[in-house]
Amino acid sequence: MQRIGVVTFPGFHVMTLAAMSVFELANSELGEHRYDVQFLSENGGRVRSSAGFVIETEPFGNPVFDTVIVGGSTEPSFRPSEGMLTYLREAFDITRRMAATCVGTFTLAEAGLLDGKRVTTHWDHVRELQRRYPKVRVQEDRIFVIDGSIWTSAGMTATMDLVLAMVERDVGPELARTIAKQMVVHHRRSGGQSQISALLELEPKPDRIQNALEFARKNLHSELTVENLADAAHLSPRQFTRAFAAATGESPAKAIEKLRLEAARLLLEDSRHPIENIAKQTGFADRERMRRAFVRTFGVPPQAMRRQARKEMQGASDIPTGSLPALREADLMTTKQPATLQGDAPSFRDFLAEHKQSALRLGPGHFVLQHIPVFGDESVADTHDIGRNSAFRYVRS
Repeated sequence: MQRIGVVTFPGFHVMTLAAMSVFELANSELGEHRYDVQFLSENGGRVRSSAGFVIETEPFGNPVFDTVIVGGSTEPSFRPSEGMLTYLREAFDITRRMAATCVGTFTLAEAGLLDGKRVTTHWDHVRELQRRYPKVRVQEDRIFVIDGSIWTSAGMTATMDLVLAMVERDVGPELARTIAKQMVVHHRRSGGQSQISALLELEPKPDRIQNALEFARKNLHSELTVENLADAAHLSPRQFTRAFAAATGESPAKAIEKLRLEAARLLLEDSRHPIENIAKQTGFADRERMRRAFVRTFGVPPQAMRRQARKEMQGASDIPTGSLPALREADLMTTKQPATLQGDAPSFRDFLAEHKQSALRLGPGHFVLQHIPVFGDESVADTHDIGRNSAFRYVRS
């Protein structure tokens, strides 16, 4: 079982709760209680959300959580309490994964947990985040960003993408796709995808122009001429060109290129299709034309963007954790060679005693596998029989 702690406070954004339904559906599809979601607050009890309804919470305490998620506030003047900041600092040392949704990134930054980390937040607040916390590496216009044990997302529905990515990382892509289908949402958008779609950015108001853009989106693989688009809008080519520029501020050719780029970028990050095939599917005709468009718009060629997306997701496949001071002080930490830690070693027993209640809830093996830190790039090995006092190894960098 993986315990999820959701940090709340008066006026927390209700969208944080909506994303928790991803974990609920994961349990339902798996037919087991894989995720145990618990809502937390500084003093416990009833906490009112941004939408006005209240939820019951448990006070901050010592239980170990696999994942701690901090939501944002709808109030620009919100500042986290010192109690909340203290709890997050302490939780960071023993949790496998810490996440912030929307402007919740500000809370983690205020706690000092994001220095040197790559993060994102709602597009309307990225510059303020960078101004207030210059040591944080803010990634503008990203759906979500994963850097080690820190996961951050943009606002509103990007929270869904973040939690779907967690389930995909924990269990697999098939479950994430099934959940997305059940929720009637697009299967997890890649973290590098733009926060604002090309269609929304163009913001066409007349219905006829909207119809033309929707026609274009569904037929990107085809040659899209002004005549084709004008027919979809039921206008003459000359009328369409004038009306399109007035409604969007773009020429039809430039707008179509934006739609092609958005579609190609999504395919690059979410699939293994050859670049040549993606170029044809999205109407670039060949990979060289697509490469020039990518370099002109994004500053990098398609191959580099795909490598970066894979690198980000590979980074999330590790088992990053906080420092776990109880284990850091173990005698085995003094050697750089692979060491064996027996299940009845005093230092590990002390750790379990300290967190006995949580360890029992997680069950044999699962607690160890999810909360023992990996110091370096090697993964924990031979962990299947931990519940039977078998040994496992770790490598210290």
